[in-house]
Amino acid sequence: MTRALLLLLLLAAPATAQIREFNCVGAEALEDDSFAVPFAARADTPGEAARNPIAAAAELALREPARNICILGHALSSEGGTQTGTRLAARRARAVALELARLGIERDRVRAEARVAGFTRSSAARPARGATIIILP
Repeated sequence: MTRALLLLLLLAAPATAQIREFNCVGAEALEDDSFAVPFAARADTPGEAARNPIAAAAELALREPARNICILGHALSSEGGTQTGTRLAARRARAVALELARLGIERDRVRAEARVAGFTRSSAARPARGATIIILP
């Protein structure tokens, strides 16, 4: 086969990866299959205490590959104000998503988002400083 023909065949072939269409609106209201991931003050890297909840969430997600995952990052306003806190919450959510990917979870199954107090319904249901992994039904 010529190189041009091979390239044409590859371009014409259907893509094997499918984009998963879902969002995390309302995910914070779900109580089942959620995992609280603690972070140290002002930290955006998961510490030792985050290891177990991330591993437990990954284990469940690997057992049930059809379920998608929302990661909601949280930060206290005392960690730098609203704008800085929102950026910190987003970095925390992203860090957890990267850890899940490292444990074998496909990135197209994961949405990582920041949540601030004004947009989170239940402040009792979310950790004040950390992230929440929610395996969607």
